[in-house]
Amino acid sequence: MVSSALNQKSNFHARSNSLPSRSHPLIPQIDEHLCRLKSNEAASSSSPSIGEKLSGLRDLYELVDSLLQLPLTQKSLPQWCNDKQVNELLNGSLRLLDVCGVAKDALLQAKEDSQELQSILRRRRGDDAGFRNEAKAYLASRKKAKKLINKSLRDLKSKCGFSYLENDVEATFSMLREVEGVTFTVFESLLSYISGTKMQPKSTNWSLASKLMHTKRITCEGEASKTNEFEKVDAVLCTLIGHKTRKSSNMSTENAQIELQKLESSIQDLEDGVRCLLRLSIKTRVSILNILSH
Repeated sequence: MVSSALNQKSNFHARSNSLPSRSHPLIPQIDEHLCRLKSNEAASSSSPSIGEKLSGLRDLYELVDSLLQLPLTQKSLPQWCNDKQVNELLNGSLRLLDVCGVAKDALLQAKEDSQELQSILRRRRGDDAGFRNEAKAYLASRKKAKKLINKSLRDLKSKCGFSYLENDVEATFSMLREVEGVTFTVFESLLSYISGTKMQPKSTNWSLASKLMHTKRITCEGEASKTNEFEKVDAVLCTLIGHKTRKSSNMSTENAQIELQKLESSIQDLEDGVRCLLRLSIKTRVSILNILSH
């Protein structure tokens, strides 16, 4: 934690005087937000829960940016960070931008596909075969999106990690690393939600290698998750494609319309949060680059 990093052995006390001290109001605020986000890691991966985490990240990044603008931070951070730490910091911020982009693109594609299906449902005029073809195209698009998301999750697991250096007690640098780790965790939860991948609790503070369980396969006969709108739409479309009678088809299309509307509403909320975080992540990276270049 940021605050704990400031309570190290006395041989580092002289150095910490050049950084924002624990008494600075930003430090406990950032620490509080980090603790809150970590405590919510085990919360359900529903759309409202993930939206709350994204909102918490937004508030956290705004505080971090305020800390980076302090003259003491801008003066001390370049002096304290060695080349390895600088590379970790910049590479981590770049990976965050990548994962933000993957999430944004996946949500945008899902929203466009959902809107197209709803449009076809409204004007289909008995063309059940035509809608079934579009439903198959939607599921094919979902399958492609899942592959991209799962690749991003694998990259996230393999690359996310920090090397704890012998004298790594710098409060600001430690704080930035913790913010990065929490952000990775929230976006991993979001990507897993979109793809239908189930997550398991962390075994260590920063270990992401054991968090993901096998993807739950959505079949035509299976029931969708009670909280995952993406899985619900997948399941109802699978059911619709498998129905042969007009009566059962009509029931499925009605269910599809309801679930697609819910999905679009869920996507919009998440998309707004991701776009805001993408802007804030870019702003944070630019601030770090500016500080380190002086």
